[in-house]
Amino acid sequence: MKKILLLGSGELGKELTISLKRIGCFVITCDAYENAPAMQVSDKYEVFNMLDKEKLKKVINKHKPDFIVPEVEAIETTVLLEAEKSGHNVIPSAKAVNLTMNRDKIRDRAKYLGLKTANFAYAETEEELILEANKIGSKVAIKPVMSSSGKGQSYANSEDELKKSWKLAIEGMRGNRKRVIVEEFIDFDYEITLLTILEKSGKVTFCNPIGHFQKRGDYQYSWQPADCAQDVIIKAQRAAKKIVLDLGGSGIFGVEFFIDKRGEVIFSELSPRPHDTGMVTMFTQNYSQFDIHSRVLLGLPLPEIKINRSGASHVILAEKNAVGEYTIEGIEKALEDKSVDYRIFGKPLLKSYRRMGVVLAPSLDQAKQAAKKISVKSIK
Repeated sequence: MKKILLLGSGELGKELTISLKRIGCFVITCDAYENAPAMQVSDKYEVFNMLDKEKLKKVINKHKPDFIVPEVEAIETTVLLEAEKSGHNVIPSAKAVNLTMNRDKIRDRAKYLGLKTANFAYAETEEELILEANKIGSKVAIKPVMSSSGKGQSYANSEDELKKSWKLAIEGMRGNRKRVIVEEFIDFDYEITLLTILEKSGKVTFCNPIGHFQKRGDYQYSWQPADCAQDVIIKAQRAAKKIVLDLGGSGIFGVEFFIDKRGEVIFSELSPRPHDTGMVTMFTQNYSQFDIHSRVLLGLPLPEIKINRSGASHVILAEKNAVGEYTIEGIEKALEDKSVDYRIFGKPLLKSYRRMGVVLAPSLDQAKQAAKKISVKSIK
């Protein structure tokens, strides 16, 4: 029985833990708060700040896992680099985790490899942000180099908006790196996630492209397969293959691209693990992204991945000012459409716009309609 140390215990970690348990693994989950979703289904758990270098080392030494599997960005990645050098298996690789946990590093790497990206620069002060934004153009996107789920992201096209964006980015950053990316605003036609699978042998395969829509920098709904021209798919696959082979290791990567009106494929982001938008694969594919990641990280032969049916996912969100304990209502009404399914993540408390669950359905319209019927309410 292989021992897995999962660093991060959110909704993606919960589904990954379930997949790992199904194939006989012993899973220890970790997060900064108790009773996180993945902790509810794991064998053991640890509660600590994963940016604390000494605590992270202590947990690794205590459990001596066969595999260390990061699921969130807020991790002291230098510890993982050291752990890999001392013989631990970091998934997909310590290099991949270290580069992708910091947007500036992965963006620089993508550019070095020749992938098409938006024009970008970095800023460590408000004044520097304004200076670099003026060089790039009238409208720019601003993102902390270290964050997740859209936290701290915004757009700006004036000095006043840039000042607000700087404040928002600093408030939404994770870790202790007071640095932001300022990048050209891409007037894209649509965006996709290409789930890219790298096996230990070096073989690279792909799931069908996933279309998705974001708000506040965070995924709201996704659908698979995305309606992409064949040449767009080929360009995206070439770019994704190049960067995951460079990062190395084994596992599933969520590679995000903007597709502009001319059909150009522009690299956006990369996650070295299952992806938010890929939750739709629990409905569409014979093996979900979590099943795939579980098998590939263990080095098991990968079955043929097929789409059984088209489908869509839509988040169930907390309201803007939601806090504390909660109830979820309207699920019975949503399930009046007998083709609809859902997952509730089991997060212990509400936060503003927090993802509390996801609706799964055969079409985007059905997913949207079902999601409208479900409400998350604070207990006063």
